[in-house]
Amino acid sequence: MTSSIQASPEKPLLSEPEFIAGFHAIGEERYHHKHPFHLLMHEGKLTRGQLQAWALNRYYYQSRIPIKDAAILARSEEPSFRLAWRKRILDHDGDGTKPGGIEKWLRLVEATGLSREHARRGDGILPATRFAVQAYVDFVSTRSHLEAVASSLTELFSHKLIALRMDRMRRHYPWLSGGLDYFTGRLTQAPEDAEFALAWVMKHAQTRPEQDAAHAALRAK
Repeated sequence: MTSSIQASPEKPLLSEPEFIAGFHAIGEERYHHKHPFHLLMHEGKLTRGQLQAWALNRYYYQSRIPIKDAAILARSEEPSFRLAWRKRILDHDGDGTKPGGIEKWLRLVEATGLSREHARRGDGILPATRFAVQAYVDFVSTRSHLEAVASSLTELFSHKLIALRMDRMRRHYPWLSGGLDYFTGRLTQAPEDAEFALAWVMKHAQTRPEQDAAHAALRAK
């Protein structure tokens, strides 16, 4: 296991509000809500082909989320953590009684006009997408457990973006409306996941180097 957590005695421990504010500052600076592609999406300026490419490449990330979360879960010595984190895997894989996030995303792919088989085969997924997704799986598998959990805190910022995206998609791309169930589910799942992860990180980041490493992990994602 590789960790970037190193001693830094000259820096004082951040207060709880300062520590939390650091995550939000990173989100405001680096979260993908400011990406030009997403701005065009919300303005209704994307073509069907561009939306297909987005849904297809995002599917690859969605398909690896349970693998990422299983890696984080497997590294924990805490039964309570494993029990709570297991929810994330079920949210995406489904539990046999209701569809999970991956199945819901495939329905979005179909709403764009592509087949789910096309997505599952991986046709058209960009090499850069594969590289970035695998890099994230490798990150949570090889860095400290604290850094792995902290990297999930993008969910602190996702609720507002999801709500905005659903509104704009219904407005500008009404033909996608039947495929938006994934986002509906994440409106409740993401805040729940973020609340648990943030509380866990705050409890386990006991030194300033650990706090800095947690911030850096979110920034790296």
